[in-house]
Amino acid sequence: MIASLVLGIIALVSGLGLRYWINRRKFYRRGPSGAEGFSSYEKSVAVNILERIGKWGAYILIIFGILFLWSYSRQKQAKENNLDKTELKNTK
Repeated sequence: MIASLVLGIIALVSGLGLRYWINRRKFYRRGPSGAEGFSSYEKSVAVNILERIGKWGAYILIIFGILFLWSYSRQKQAKENNLDKTELKNTK
């Protein structure tokens, strides 16, 4: 149960951090005119492909993080409901 909480937090923070890092790099690569500065065409293509793959990876991490946290909340609710049912049986 705790594993899903830890995995959810790690995946969510990693995904958000990756998106922030990619967007920050892209922002600082722009010049005063708004154009991105690359030393060559090949570097431009490679960086754009890697950034696109990184953003998709970040989206996947964020989705998995949310799913793990949702799973944790469902497990916690189920555990609390089971405890409530056993308390009712014990009081009868």
